[in-house]
Amino acid sequence: MIKNIILTALGFGVAIAVNGLVPQISEDVTIQDYSFGSVTLDMNETYRLVLLALIILYAGIGIFSAGDKNRRQKYKSRVAFRFAVGIALALLDVFGTKLQVLPQPFFPGPAGVIEAFLMESGYILQNTLYSIRLFIAGFGIGAVFGVFTGILIGWFPKIYYWVAPVLKICGVIPAVAWMPFALTLLPTPFSAATFLIVICCWFPIASLTASGVQSTPKAQFEAARTLGGKTPYLVFHVAIPHAMPQIFTGITTANAFAFTTLVMAEMMGQPGGLGYYINASKVWSAYYKVFAAIIVMAILFSLIMKGIGLIEDYVLRWRRGIVK
Repeated sequence: MIKNIILTALGFGVAIAVNGLVPQISEDVTIQDYSFGSVTLDMNETYRLVLLALIILYAGIGIFSAGDKNRRQKYKSRVAFRFAVGIALALLDVFGTKLQVLPQPFFPGPAGVIEAFLMESGYILQNTLYSIRLFIAGFGIGAVFGVFTGILIGWFPKIYYWVAPVLKICGVIPAVAWMPFALTLLPTPFSAATFLIVICCWFPIASLTASGVQSTPKAQFEAARTLGGKTPYLVFHVAIPHAMPQIFTGITTANAFAFTTLVMAEMMGQPGGLGYYINASKVWSAYYKVFAAIIVMAILFSLIMKGIGLIEDYVLRWRRGIVK
């Protein structure tokens, strides 16, 4: 495990050394100091601190993983990738910042991306919170509506007859195609974007929920009826538990669609959000700010996926050791 920790740290250590030792050759880069209380940092110093924090973080994770075989194996499997990330950052630093041989301003170095957070961290945080609020509203409503619709479609044939064709027709239409109607009919841009996210979540969640309910073996229903189970019991204690794997598959799929729709909606009519921030930065050719927003999006999406995965592991804990 010590070897794996050292190899992980070595990649980021190379990036630190390259940033500190390779001189700034290109004269088109201005190194500016930023004050935070009594602390003054420039983009290179902040970049090195971020790399050092990553070394400490992964070292801590490695130490924590040493006592468990599965965690240790998982940590070991990603060592080569972390090392490669450190080397890639070092190369981007040289060719994107130190020499600036890459096309500018489209490929800023990592220190330049870090500078976006130094310049306007408060504004980035404001737009991030707007995106989170919009995502929670749209994805939350869409997930509840999708699961509810899927249960009704999967259980009641008459509801399936009337709703399933609508679901199939509307589901294949990209959510952003509804944007002109949403912006016209709904009172605020926020409610319009929420509607688009709900629409894009509804189709995959409802479809997979209905499929899970309909695929429940009849033997399970017959056994439950034999034990005196009525319709509510059959729905909530037989059909829905059986459909849970498909429900979570739909939620995971809808999460990706929702995030894409979120960013596109923010780019096309929202007063805030990371998509709005990217659009505004692109107008001024501030592509280092665009990359900063993309990094925030990647972190947010990863955290959301991790949260959904933890909930899924807990709800479906019965299948541990059964499925791969």
